[in-house]
Amino acid sequence: MASQRLKRGVRGALAATAVAVAAVGITPVSAGAQPATASDALKKYNELGEQATKLNEELLRAQEQEKNNQAELDKAKGEVDTATKAGDAARADEEKFRSRVDRLTEASFEGARFNQLSALLVSDSQQDFLNRMSALGVLAMDNGEALEELSGAVQAADAARDTASEAEKRAQTATDEAKKIADDVRKRKEDLDKQRTEVKAQLNRLTSAERTNLGSVGSVPTNVNYPAGAAGAALSFAMSQIGDMYQYGATGPNVWDCSGLVMKAYASAGVSIPRTSQGQAGVGRAVTRAEAQAGDIVVYNGGMHVGMAVSNSQVVHASTDGVPVKVVPFNNPGSIYAIRRIG
Repeated sequence: MASQRLKRGVRGALAATAVAVAAVGITPVSAGAQPATASDALKKYNELGEQATKLNEELLRAQEQEKNNQAELDKAKGEVDTATKAGDAARADEEKFRSRVDRLTEASFEGARFNQLSALLVSDSQQDFLNRMSALGVLAMDNGEALEELSGAVQAADAARDTASEAEKRAQTATDEAKKIADDVRKRKEDLDKQRTEVKAQLNRLTSAERTNLGSVGSVPTNVNYPAGAAGAALSFAMSQIGDMYQYGATGPNVWDCSGLVMKAYASAGVSIPRTSQGQAGVGRAVTRAEAQAGDIVVYNGGMHVGMAVSNSQVVHASTDGVPVKVVPFNNPGSIYAIRRIG
């Protein structure tokens, strides 16, 4: 594994410039197209890269929220379906019991039901009268039970319809919210594409030396102390991607954004973590800068960027368009926002 990482690092160091140029479509520009100074171009490039990275993070969060809303919408639709079936069943019971009451009523019209006086008048004996009265009691009780069941069925149907109505309202709210988020995602994608175009255009204005420096993987550590467990496996995966190019929204296998690289690194170790850098800022447990060690997740710039500690002094990260995955000094990516340890 170590020889493979070293081989990949050497390959990246030798070919990164050519890869960077091809990846972002850099073409030579005339002298008149150059900015006042090369440092101005590099500064502008870094600013645009940071803006695009922030926008990419916001886009990922919007997409994540859209996914969550869709799950809520599906749940609400399921509740509507369940409530509708319950309502249908209640209404079927209602019809069944109503028919039962109607039959009893019809029987009473036909003489099956007698009042006490008629029972007395037609009875042949005292025992016959008692038998008739007993039969009338059974009929009355039966009719009363049927009416109670009918009332219960009606109430059940009403409750089911109320439940369905509430579920439909929730489903509609979730649908409307999902649409708003989807529209927001599309708008963010358009903004991100514009930013990426600006970044690529700015790359054209860099000097050859600056482009070479951006496209280089720099010095690749060969004596990394990989910790045991998931952290070590994740770091090994991240280090094996050195030389791969950055791409907004990418999660591999040969191009990455910052959080995509960290997510897939831990996934390779069997650990599921959030897709976004802000989500990754909340996993595991917090450690201090002094405690940072290989495999820790290091989040920068208010949660807008993330890398993985190679040691207490270095991190490996996918930084921005035109730059390969590389190892840099710990504070190089920006202001430290959080350091989290898995396991």
